[in-house]
Amino acid sequence: MSKSILLAAVRHVSLPAWFLASLSTAWAGHELTHDDYSKEIHTASDEGQQSIGHIKVADGLSIELWAAEPMLANPVCMRVDDKDRVYVVETFRHTSDVLDIRGHMDWLTDDLACRTVADRVALLKRKMGPNVRNMTKDDDRIRLIEDTTGSGVANKATIFAAGFNSIEAGIGAGLLPLDGKLYYADIPALYLLQDTTGDGQADVRKELSTGYGVHISFLGHDLHGVCVGPDHKIYFSVGDRGANAKAADGSAAYLPDTGGVFRCNVDGSHLEIFATGLRNPQQLVFDDYGNLFTGDNNPDYGDPARWVYVVQGGDSGWRIGYQAAHLPRGGGPWMWEELYQVAPKLSGAYILPPVAHLGSGPSGVAYYPGTGLSEKYDNHLFMVDFRGGHGNSVVHSFTMKPKGATYELADHGEFIKGMLATDIDFSPRGGMYACDWVDGWNKPGKGRIYRIFDAVAQKDPIVEETRKLLADGFEKRPNEELARLLSHRDHRVRQNAQFALAAHGDVAIPLFAPIAAKSDSRLARLHAIWGLGEIGEKTPAALDAVTPLLSDGDAEVRAQAAKVLGEARLQSATARLVKLLADPEARPRFFAAEALGRLGRREAVAPLLAMLRDNDDKDGHLRHAGVMGLTGSGDVDAMMAAAKDPSSAVRMGVLLTLRKLGRPEIAMFLSDSDPKLVSEAAHAINDMPIEPALPQLAALLERKGLAEPVLLRAVNAAYRIGTPQAARALAAFAAREGSPEW
Repeated sequence: MSKSILLAAVRHVSLPAWFLASLSTAWAGHELTHDDYSKEIHTASDEGQQSIGHIKVADGLSIELWAAEPMLANPVCMRVDDKDRVYVVETFRHTSDVLDIRGHMDWLTDDLACRTVADRVALLKRKMGPNVRNMTKDDDRIRLIEDTTGSGVANKATIFAAGFNSIEAGIGAGLLPLDGKLYYADIPALYLLQDTTGDGQADVRKELSTGYGVHISFLGHDLHGVCVGPDHKIYFSVGDRGANAKAADGSAAYLPDTGGVFRCNVDGSHLEIFATGLRNPQQLVFDDYGNLFTGDNNPDYGDPARWVYVVQGGDSGWRIGYQAAHLPRGGGPWMWEELYQVAPKLSGAYILPPVAHLGSGPSGVAYYPGTGLSEKYDNHLFMVDFRGGHGNSVVHSFTMKPKGATYELADHGEFIKGMLATDIDFSPRGGMYACDWVDGWNKPGKGRIYRIFDAVAQKDPIVEETRKLLADGFEKRPNEELARLLSHRDHRVRQNAQFALAAHGDVAIPLFAPIAAKSDSRLARLHAIWGLGEIGEKTPAALDAVTPLLSDGDAEVRAQAAKVLGEARLQSATARLVKLLADPEARPRFFAAEALGRLGRREAVAPLLAMLRDNDDKDGHLRHAGVMGLTGSGDVDAMMAAAKDPSSAVRMGVLLTLRKLGRPEIAMFLSDSDPKLVSEAAHAINDMPIEPALPQLAALLERKGLAEPVLLRAVNAAYRIGTPQAARALAAFAAREGSPEW
């Protein structure tokens, strides 16, 4: 019998009753499965219960222990399904089978040169020789933990999937239960897992896309953050280990030297890059209005971590090379140009500023679904701040206050303190689950899940109603009931109802359309718009009910209609979208501009430039949307005509568009009268790079009075050109009195 067959046979064997009886009273009777790591997992004790004494939760809340070792250990991330079953990724590869480049700094240059996962594996084999086999000795796995008795405490833990231990594998770090399947993120692939027999173990394992993890980089900068968007697409993130990934349908994502966010269909097709420039975004979350947020980790040079509003095409500025850059000061441009700053301190116009500086070690994130806690948590987001010890780690709670086309932090407080949480998620029966790493940075061999709840709010009948709706599912519900549920208080119910109704195709249009047009519930209207967008992918007629909403009296309805029509690339909406560029509210303008970029219409160029002029560089997100609109038009002639516009905001928009297009004409801005544009052009030419424009950048060495970041890039350009003329220019610059000493 092979090892894999043997493991499959023993995974569901319950431990003897005499052994279970010897465990602490709190855990007597729990069903545990046999595994290869029993020696690495601590046995049952009352430590988890005792630890509640040093955990502080917000006023009005209670905390209870739901599960503890040996039911789980080393929990990286966690997700709860609609039946209140908890999936947990347990890592046994952490600090042993997955390397960190800080332990092999003599490999750094070779690691940075890697462009594919195959390059990284070849590097490991070359450097480690036969010892590379040690990287496969342990695997990460997924536990399925359940309360099968309704006691309120977990009593069963099953190994749902295991065997993720190839040389190229990373640390499993992302989960999403959806539509009876489980999406799992573990370098080098995004997997789809499914239990078709009901035995608690995945018998289907499929790679939806693969090629993530180009670099060794830092431990934990992995593939993670799997969530579903209002468009019923899968979103997920990668740290700066990068990606050169491909899906089965041939779609691809090339992002080798930074972290970012990807998007694909539920079957893995149409893989695309959604946003870039992140360092290590551990988890992603959508709010009620379809906005995507993440916490991005700092590089430990003294800069704070960032709370980021993630938008399509956005660049948050981070590049992997900044981690190792020590000249002229530690942290490279990230630090000495303060590229991590919030607006208006942020210098780089190509970077979308974070909403706020928040925490030190962003990990799991969640959004309050609307039931189970008191009303004061409506619209609240939560972020785990993992700091390596339970004493100073917290779970933050806060809301997003609209600020133009972006947001600002409001109502910030501490939801949990004194627990070394890695991830959080909300339970269908009310309250939040938080998984506890227990202590330290290395594998503790322990793991707990606590439930934080409001005893008073739990008595609201809506909590039990929500639990039952989610547990019973939505697939067999009548269409009319699904339509009614679009206005339910709980986000999970609304979203499930939307997805289930949209799956019925054309027959759902007459149900979605009147709700989208007019409903007492704004959120029901938004779900109806998103549902029509889902159907519109196959039946464009569904979008006929969305187009008139571009003139709706509700700004958020106008914004979401623009977003959906842009995603659908509905050419007939062009005129209405152009008109929306002059909307009195920023969000409709933002989504109209992005939509016009996807439509690729050149007649939108002049109105987009007018929007940029009116914005006057005050709102970086609105400027970004204008640039996305101009980039989609592809009208370089119009860009060049606008490059001499009296408005520096218009010229900046043109410059950033040329940057996205990789056009050498961007070099003309090296002579602009505005120093900000000169700097922005130098950044683009050197950092992208835009190779044909390097000679013009190197020529700046002859100019005096330039800012240090521009001069550094001019020096680098001359070095990269490598011609005798460039060498003479470098020598002359170095000999010039007053030259900086780097």
